[in-house]
Amino acid sequence: MQFGVFSIGDVTRNPVTGNLPSEAERIHAMTAIALKAEEVGLDVFATGEHHNPPFVPSSPTTHLAYIAAKTSTLQLSTATTLITTNDPVKIAEDYAFLQHLSGGRVDLMLGRGNTGPVYPWFGKDIRDAIALAVENYHLLRRLWREPVVNWEGNLRTPLHGYTSTPAPVENIPPFVWHGSIRSPEIAEQAAYYGDGFFHNNIFWPKEHTAKMVDLYRRRFAHYGHGSPQQAIVGLGGHVFIADTEAEAKRTFRPFFDNAPVYGHGPSLEEFSKTTPLTVGTVEQVIERTLSFAEWVGDYQRQLFLIDHAGLPLEVVLDQIEILGTQVVPELRRRFEARRPAGVASDPPTFASLRTLRHADPRAAHFQVDPGQVRPGQEEG
Repeated sequence: MQFGVFSIGDVTRNPVTGNLPSEAERIHAMTAIALKAEEVGLDVFATGEHHNPPFVPSSPTTHLAYIAAKTSTLQLSTATTLITTNDPVKIAEDYAFLQHLSGGRVDLMLGRGNTGPVYPWFGKDIRDAIALAVENYHLLRRLWREPVVNWEGNLRTPLHGYTSTPAPVENIPPFVWHGSIRSPEIAEQAAYYGDGFFHNNIFWPKEHTAKMVDLYRRRFAHYGHGSPQQAIVGLGGHVFIADTEAEAKRTFRPFFDNAPVYGHGPSLEEFSKTTPLTVGTVEQVIERTLSFAEWVGDYQRQLFLIDHAGLPLEVVLDQIEILGTQVVPELRRRFEARRPAGVASDPPTFASLRTLRHADPRAAHFQVDPGQVRPGQEEG
């Protein structure tokens, strides 16, 4: 199972000291977080994409390429890449280029984003959000899988005789997650293509997350990609760890209370009760995270939000140390002990996809339109 951390790159004033990091300090802090994740044995670092204050990660591929040059094993991902406002032609180019630079250590999560004003900034209409997500992703698949693309859609100019460059490494496109909190259309999209579905459940009750993941699993099976249990699922999580629960709450409370997203709302205790936020001891974090599989089934990727709300870098690095040395090893052991036969431990990686291509070149990942193919049918 893959474990990692993700950052949304917010620039938030420390409510205890009053310190407000500069944008440069925040960017370098995110780099330090990624390097620490690899150092302690975590698998993944993912960066958000935002184009508005108080966030800094407006150019994920630039940052991930820099991190790739400083790491050797870390899987580089996004949380999320905006499939609605980014041009799919540029996504195809940028992430294939990053794939080459990183030696294949890249996947990406596609999503609509949660910042409405970004749409007109990039010449788009938020009322087209779902249509953009659907049309742009299908074009992206073609750009990564066809040497010459002739395409006409409804939401961008046509392409005639277009070749995306560079092509993916060894013509193996990066694995894609579709990230959504509340849109069943995106769960359906992930299922149709046999891609991964990531539910960033940090703000939502487990019943909602379970419903969305169940929809994806059932539709994954409907399209002939495997059983519902074999669908590729990732989850978000948010933790703060200390030696005692009281110490964890005392330390984290001022940051929670003033967080730019959920601050000045429900209390820490109320929020922890209704969402997966876990503020407590190592064992409490382990037990709470293990419980996720009770309501979404056995899954393949767990990403934790660690650096939100103005937490100082030294505290964040200490949290990652605890996560990597005390929490994740036990989670790996116990998640695998309960995993049924036939359910993958890890999501697809470049190495596993290369093996799959040799074994089954008609596998869903290598097809443009795999949802059109049923077991026993020929494509066409």
